[in-house]
Amino acid sequence: MDETREKKMTIKRTSKYKSDIAGWLIILPSIILFAFFVWEPLIESIRLSLYSAKGMQTIEFVGFDNYAKIFNHPDFAAALRNTFIYIVWSLVIGFFVPIFLGVLLTETVHLKGFFRFGIYFPNIMPGIATVMMWGYFFRPGPTGVLNILLEKIGIEPQVWLTNPSWTIPLIILTMTWKGAGSTALIYMANISGINPELYEAATIDGASILKRVRHITMPSIFSLGKTLLILQVIAVFQILYEPLIMTNGGPNNASISIMQLVYNYAFRDFNYPMAAALSVMICLVLVVLSGTYFKITKEKEY
Repeated sequence: MDETREKKMTIKRTSKYKSDIAGWLIILPSIILFAFFVWEPLIESIRLSLYSAKGMQTIEFVGFDNYAKIFNHPDFAAALRNTFIYIVWSLVIGFFVPIFLGVLLTETVHLKGFFRFGIYFPNIMPGIATVMMWGYFFRPGPTGVLNILLEKIGIEPQVWLTNPSWTIPLIILTMTWKGAGSTALIYMANISGINPELYEAATIDGASILKRVRHITMPSIFSLGKTLLILQVIAVFQILYEPLIMTNGGPNNASISIMQLVYNYAFRDFNYPMAAALSVMICLVLVVLSGTYFKITKEKEY
């Protein structure tokens, strides 16, 4: 009996090892590609950030001097401040709009498919084309589309994107128009999974739409909202081409982001070590945010 049991255990271990090897062989190409396109550039960026360079050719080891130069650079404080302002405005404007649209789509009875397509349509457009279109829309002076429309009702042309107080909110408005539709559909799918008997019971008790949303819908999408909030913060922290195309970081660095500062170091000043150093700093922040995201999603699974 003991020999038979031992043989069975040996067969199980062998089959387990074979299945493990097969699994590793399946994912091995993905691991190699991931290491080549992610880990190797990351390690090279860390190495480059510790050297002075002429172009991409390293000259001498300087330690953390590039990091110190970044903190002392006059644009760093503005870029860091603006990045957090982007995040705040994205939560004020962009976080609640998809929730509202998702609830509205769920409560819509007629032409639901048409409204789904209309809300998702901006996501189909290329990002650069969207930014350029809204840039023409908010162009200051008499040639801007919005100013032309306002002139028809007797309102003087406004400066819009050249007003430092309005630049970041208008860029966030553009991003919200572009991305709210897909997030709204995620909320709508989550709301559709709520037991309809809850809504029926609330309707029988005389609950209005607002009360049904407040007491049934919102508690049900709370966990999803936490997850999407962290993902939104991670995405907005890496904002680049919207301010780059619409304002080029202006006026007077009023809309420059931390990622645009990396772009300026690398492709305007050709200072690749400082660009690498700032990229490493951004990577550390994103690691913290990603860790928070995984912690929240793990709690959601439990």
